[in-house]
Amino acid sequence: MAKTTFPTVDKCTSIGREQHAVVADMDGTLLRGRSSFPYFALVAFEAGGILRLLFLLLATPLAGLLYYFVSESAGIQVLVFATFSGMRVSDIESVARAVLPKFYSSDLHPETWRVFSACGKRCVLTANPTIMVEAFLKDVLGADMVLGTKIATYKGRATGLVCKPGVLVGKNKADALEKAFRETQPDIGLGDRDTDTPFMSMCKEAFIVLPQPEVKPVTMDKLPIPIIFHDGRLVQKPTPLMALLTILWIPIGFLLACLRITAGALLPMPLVYYAFMALGVRVTIKGTPPPLAKKSIGQSGVLFICSHRTLLDPIFLSTALGRAIPAVTYSVSRLSEIISPIKTIRLNRDRARDASMIKKLLEEGDLAICPEGTTCREPFLLRFSALFAELTDQLVPVAMVNQMSMFHGTTARGWKGMDPFYFFMNPSPAYEVTFLNKLPLEITCSSGKSSHEVANYIQRVIAASLSYECTSFTRKDKYRALAGNDGTVVEKPLLKANKVI
Repeated sequence: MAKTTFPTVDKCTSIGREQHAVVADMDGTLLRGRSSFPYFALVAFEAGGILRLLFLLLATPLAGLLYYFVSESAGIQVLVFATFSGMRVSDIESVARAVLPKFYSSDLHPETWRVFSACGKRCVLTANPTIMVEAFLKDVLGADMVLGTKIATYKGRATGLVCKPGVLVGKNKADALEKAFRETQPDIGLGDRDTDTPFMSMCKEAFIVLPQPEVKPVTMDKLPIPIIFHDGRLVQKPTPLMALLTILWIPIGFLLACLRITAGALLPMPLVYYAFMALGVRVTIKGTPPPLAKKSIGQSGVLFICSHRTLLDPIFLSTALGRAIPAVTYSVSRLSEIISPIKTIRLNRDRARDASMIKKLLEEGDLAICPEGTTCREPFLLRFSALFAELTDQLVPVAMVNQMSMFHGTTARGWKGMDPFYFFMNPSPAYEVTFLNKLPLEITCSSGKSSHEVANYIQRVIAASLSYECTSFTRKDKYRALAGNDGTVVEKPLLKANKVI
């Protein structure tokens, strides 16, 4: 905390600040937490893997000693080197855009945000690398200017060093602020520690943010822009203890995942439910599934339209039904096809061919479509494709919910072949399958409804059952925002699965 006496931030009025400029520190000020380790750890794991996270964790004691007994700058430089050295700049930017905003936004300090959001011009002055924080601060919080530490790069990779004038702490912050604002004096300065005093003294008004671990963060609905798209494997913010537990658990979790996957792939489907329960995978079934179609009397199969959580959706649907249901998907990796206990059919992205193929499959029996990307990790539901509504009037919406404590079982940026493994690596993952009522005949295309009307109705029904919010975004919007592509898994031409039609 700053030694110079400044009033606390709760004394700062936020009324009539539309024309004022605010300058705020980040860790401990704009964010409740004073440590930046969890965010460095997220970059290390998501862009560099488990070995990079281990390297960062081993370097943390040295960083702590330097930070508290030598200088803040020296400690932060150790974290920067351990996290970024040799890493591709594009990978760092990808994590900063797709992963970090969700974690940053869940730790916003309410009093600081009250003042910061009330001002017309917003500047953040931070010791954190600009490349890590700029996407969140500008795109989510609406910051006009971000002044942070710049990392050195060589041929598209980070060297692990920082550019001159070094880490932005103490006098470097004041110099950066003076250079950015020139002769203009900022109206409000917000900081939380001794090294913030130089830049706070340059502002017309200055307020300190006292450490208050018990203060609740800003709720997501108070953000100017909701975070709909979020990626990354880690569920929880990796504190040093959580990072250590994650590293220790991964070898055990991987063996457990292999056992669970093997059980699901080799056992008869009626026994999979009980095998999963015995191996710590909880499966909850709600609603009443429709009876099996009788081909002898000419009944066509039911088309189950599921909200998407992971690539395992159709497998857990089959587990709930006690029989294998073929699944149609936009894209699936080679490894996922090999270990799948059900038949997977990849769409060709040719509307006429896809429609013909699905109709033929429905004549043979039930079919599941889990439109990849329809459900985000936040309570939002993406738009459903209208193609499925044109194919049959036997439509059954299925709401999928899953629970994970350590790893997310899906990714837009990484290799999707590892999705099943990450899900089953959780100590006790859970899936909830809710069968909703079959669509009434009068709400299907056979009664004159357009395919878009039917698709939108299904979206609303599933969203209502999950207490989610409908959006107009599509799966392509999701993948373009998170990964810069349309979500297609590209396979080599010579590698063709026998199961793919």
